[in-house]
Amino acid sequence: MSSAAVQEVWPGSPEPLGATFTAGSDSAAGTNFALWAGGAEAVELCLFDDDDDDDGPHAGETRHPLKELTHGIWHGFLPGVLPGRHYGYRVHGRWDPWTGARWNPAKLLLDPYARAVDGEFRLPPEVYGHVRDWPQQHIADTVRDERDSAPFVPKGVVVADDDDWSDDRRPRTPWPDTVVYELHVRGFTMRHPGVPERLRGTYAGLAHPATVEHLLRLGVTAVELLPVHQFAHEDHLLRRGLRNYWGYNSVGYFAPHASYAAYGTRGQQVGEFKQMVRALHAAGIEVILDVVYNHTAESGELGPMLSLRGIDNRRYYRLQADPRRYADYTGCGNTLHVVQPQALRMITDSLRYWVTEMGVDGFRFDLAAALARTADGVDMLAPFLSVVAQDPVLRRVKLIAEPWDVGPGGYRTGAFPPLWAEWNDRYRDAVRDFWRSALPDVRDLGYRLSGSSDLFGWGGRRPCASVNFVTAHDGFTLRDLVSYDRKHNEANGEGNRDGRDDNRSWNCGAEGETDDEAVLTLRRRQARNLLATLLLSTGVPMLVAGDEMGRTQGGNNNAYCQDNETGWVDWSPPADTGHGSLTDLCARLLALRRAHPALRSRAFFTGRPRGADGVRDLAWFTPGGTEMTEADWYASATTLGMYLSGLDLPDDRHGTPRTHDSLLAVLHAGPRPIRFTLPGPPWAESYALLVNTALEDQSAAPRVRRPAGGRVIVRGRSVQVWRAQTPAS
Repeated sequence: MSSAAVQEVWPGSPEPLGATFTAGSDSAAGTNFALWAGGAEAVELCLFDDDDDDDGPHAGETRHPLKELTHGIWHGFLPGVLPGRHYGYRVHGRWDPWTGARWNPAKLLLDPYARAVDGEFRLPPEVYGHVRDWPQQHIADTVRDERDSAPFVPKGVVVADDDDWSDDRRPRTPWPDTVVYELHVRGFTMRHPGVPERLRGTYAGLAHPATVEHLLRLGVTAVELLPVHQFAHEDHLLRRGLRNYWGYNSVGYFAPHASYAAYGTRGQQVGEFKQMVRALHAAGIEVILDVVYNHTAESGELGPMLSLRGIDNRRYYRLQADPRRYADYTGCGNTLHVVQPQALRMITDSLRYWVTEMGVDGFRFDLAAALARTADGVDMLAPFLSVVAQDPVLRRVKLIAEPWDVGPGGYRTGAFPPLWAEWNDRYRDAVRDFWRSALPDVRDLGYRLSGSSDLFGWGGRRPCASVNFVTAHDGFTLRDLVSYDRKHNEANGEGNRDGRDDNRSWNCGAEGETDDEAVLTLRRRQARNLLATLLLSTGVPMLVAGDEMGRTQGGNNNAYCQDNETGWVDWSPPADTGHGSLTDLCARLLALRRAHPALRSRAFFTGRPRGADGVRDLAWFTPGGTEMTEADWYASATTLGMYLSGLDLPDDRHGTPRTHDSLLAVLHAGPRPIRFTLPGPPWAESYALLVNTALEDQSAAPRVRRPAGGRVIVRGRSVQVWRAQTPAS
């Protein structure tokens, strides 16, 4: 221990948790430290000198026992501890893995409420609470390791929370108008030629005007950031010379990931993140965080001791009947015990912090079913969901569930309560199958295109409960979806065993890269079809960064450890794709979506007439121009016509019904051209062609008008969108 004089520790306060810089009593500047460790016997606060060079097991470390204990919270105020100071905790208690007790004061623990983290997580044997290399591995987790971990783990950083958000204007985009763009903070800008090299891969890089300009050009309304909570790399990746790229391995739920900061990691990352949010808000773009509250980087009983395991293992993690073992509903070794009050408080405190102090507008919850688990399984009345529903801060932001986990009964698409939107994997699968001609009929596609009322039409939920997607970070990119029949994950070092085998993809006649122009032409058209289908569907569309530019991962459908050109967005035009035309098509379709309220329905369609002429809000047509019968829905088909009425749609904040354009979308997945009869009166008097995915360049397309009842040629595997001309329009 350092020979520096031990500072006086004042009683301080149990609230708030974490390290809170304050003027203190008697106007003495300092920091209040508060840590919940309800089952511990003692807690030491460990401070590290600013010039700490980790030269020795206790380099620059001073330990301060926290004597005050209030409702399980150990606390104390230290005068003179200023922002930028490194700290951690050592927590004393019993070592009894057979009952789930794993306290080990030899291990320096990260404060779960740390607002910033400095340093990289390394995983040498010293970082494990047990003797990792014990010869008998089946009992290794029961043998306590007495070596000090402090030289090998990052430290928390004291941060001053003094920002004024009064100049920030949240976009508050209504759900029906929302278009989500999923991106990786690092990967999105690492190869962007318009972003200065020193800012690439950082929060500042994402806030750069060149980056924001691309988002505005597309017309997206929200970015969904892959995890930005402080995370650690898994041991099996480090051993193979790889790193966790996606970040689904959280260890600090209040701290922005330090390696994404351009201007420093001694608390500067907090300010840089806030400036990024402000810049995106100024452009009218919301910020949604992909958050991982279902598990942590500490893994199972053979994992490292980084934070929660050493603070109170039994109350933070779900344990099995044998308390040595962890309940694993996540596939990552452990599951947070969200039913326990302190674990639940940590999660909700974290969520509120990111909204109120960091300015974010919503969250996408990874494996959200794990957060709804009680002792009886997944329960939509679980404490977490109930707390969020009544929380005055959280119930007002966007909440998106990945509605499943890997445990029994964990698949719950369509089951989450009102307030929640959900990733709709049923949409993904139906659209992929339609365009590869694998659907037996078009019933499922009809539901998916019109908002999935069969899944979400209950309890007052609306079409915006369905977050529609064709691709996501997890799986093939759009280009790879039409270029590969099989995954090619060899670079991950797991023998190509990782990643999904059921991708519902089609390589269009050749596996991977090819010089066959016919195959490349078909691939480009299929990409346009998938993109058009997504942006014409009712619900909330989610795009994936780079798909609009033909990004490829070389067939890797699980690039979680590819922090390199495989995982990064390539901003240079691919040689074999219509780079500019695909980007332009995406922007054109999003502009079409903004201009036509029929594509952004706020309520589920009824199929009933809206006017005296019998025009329904939604109608379906066969290639012959007749309305589909029940028999048509059950028959094998590759073509579907969808008519969306623009009559009497609410247009303003008063809800006044107004008449807008009606639209007809024709989706044809068959390989050969067909003749499609445009529906006659009362549906329309004539039609004007707006989009035709058979064309590479939409801007060069001739203006086409056809009379109602006329027949048009629809090229094989293409989408046409027509504006219906009616007397009212």
